[in-house]
Amino acid sequence: MIGVGWPLVVALVVLVAIAVAASVAGRVGTSRMTAVAAVRAVVQLGAVSLVILAVVRSWWSTVAFTLLMAAVATWTSARRMTPHRSGLAAGIAILAGAVPVLAVVLASGTVPPTGIAVVPITGIVVGGAMSATSLAGRRALDGLTTRRGEYEAALSLGFGERDAAMLVVRPSGAEALVPALDQTRTVGLVTLPGAFVGVLLGGGDPVAAGAAQVLVLVGLLAAETIAVVVTVELVARGVVRRAGREA
Repeated sequence: MIGVGWPLVVALVVLVAIAVAASVAGRVGTSRMTAVAAVRAVVQLGAVSLVILAVVRSWWSTVAFTLLMAAVATWTSARRMTPHRSGLAAGIAILAGAVPVLAVVLASGTVPPTGIAVVPITGIVVGGAMSATSLAGRRALDGLTTRRGEYEAALSLGFGERDAAMLVVRPSGAEALVPALDQTRTVGLVTLPGAFVGVLLGGGDPVAAGAAQVLVLVGLLAAETIAVVVTVELVARGVVRRAGREA
């Protein structure tokens, strides 16, 4: 188990300082965002740690908390993709990816239908779908801007607006899935992700830890793939767009 005390505080401060220093040295412009993100992570996880036991004691509070997760994920992804209010359609992609995966996991019995099990697995899957949606949406919208000539050329050849846009934005989907694919390919060889380490730190069996991690990774890959496909479709149809662009 990881001890909670001054050594942990010192380690966190040093790690944040390293990240900020690297950002400043490299002039990537994320030093402030890095510090803010770290502080938010500490505050939010601290708050969750205090309320999580109360949340998982009843199904009503568990459902409410998972809905809050989905709402925050939608808002975060929407802001990452576009300042236009159409970005809120990110929630469609996130739910399209997360809901079927969670349904399969719960229906299979591999994760018990209890709050203490449902909340973390939901957070992992929704978080993965959120990241994939943000990445796919940003790249697809950027593609429509930078490759506008190709889009208009396709229109001139008789393609419909959706089909012409799809020719431009479809590659964004494959690019958005690269992190998930690489993580799944290299697990155990390069990375030992959170679910695996968490089970081990909790005193669990290594085989059980491996099974939990495989479930998480394959579930994430499925959720993110669906989320990316839906996001690209939403952009191609003009449901999600940049400010100033006509629907």
